Amino acid sequence: MPLLLTGRGFRQELERAGVLALYAPLEGGAETRLLRRLRAAGYRAQITSARGLGDPEAFLFQLHGVRPPHLGHQSIGRGAAVGEVQMAMPRLGHLFEGTAPVLLWLLEGQVLSRAELESLLALTRREPRLKIVVELGGARALRWTPLEMVLQAAA
Repeated sequence: MPLLLTGRGFRQELERAGVLALYAPLEGGAETRLLRRLRAAGYRAQITSARGLGDPEAFLFQLHGVRPPHLGHQSIGRGAAVGEVQMAMPRLGHLFEGTAPVLLWLLEGQVLSRAELESLLALTRREPRLKIVVELGGARALRWTPLEMVLQAAA
């Protein structure tokens, strides 16, 4: 239990690996304690769901277009059948103001493809201040491993 009290081992592993795959008990609680410890250590954190992430680099760092979902029969006027593109702001842009490290906590990471997970790994290599925690499923006890090891084991 002392591991959850300080979060030091988790933070050190996160800083070393860049991206961690997290398996947390389904009743919750442990991951929010870790998130609080990281915020107390100076991280600027953003929690979001991995569902609908699309291209991680564009979604997180660039101004990008989003179309509404196709709901069947629609007007074929100006927006055509797929709807008009709405511009969405980058999700992490405001967190990179200043010099503090940035943490992205992705919920429901099990829906991400291998290519998306690899692109998250590449993002942390390009932007050293960015650290990512991807919740990849449940477990009886809280455990984590570097995402790179998870990808190597699945290959």
